Amino acid sequence: MHTQNQSLLDALNACIAACEHCATACLQEDNVKMMARCVLLDRDCADVCALTARLVARGSEHAAHLLKECAEICKACADECEKHGAHSEHCRQCAEACRRCEQACRQGIAA
Repeated sequence: MHTQNQSLLDALNACIAACEHCATACLQEDNVKMMARCVLLDRDCADVCALTARLVARGSEHAAHLLKECAEICKACADECEKHGAHSEHCRQCAEACRRCEQACRQGIAA
C-alpha cells in the first residue's frame, strides 16, 4: 500500500479509537447533559472516519468525496472536544486525534 494512504489510514483509525473512547468517557461524566454534543460528534466522527477508511483502503473513486466530509466532521469534533479539554483528558486527546485526521484528510484530497 502506498505510504501516503497508509498514513491516512493510520490517522483515520487513530481518530476512530479516540472518538469511541471519548464518547464512552463522556457518558460516564457527572454532567452527561453538558457533554451531549461532544458524544454526538464523537459518534458521527468515528462513523464517518470508518467509512472513509474503507473507501480509501479499497482505492474507491468516491474516497475524495468522503475525505472532504471527513475533514469537516473531524474539525467540528475537535472544536467541540477542545471546549472540554481543560478538564477532560479524553476530550483533549480526542481533539488532537481529530486535528491530525483532519489534516491527513485534507492532504489526501490534495494528492
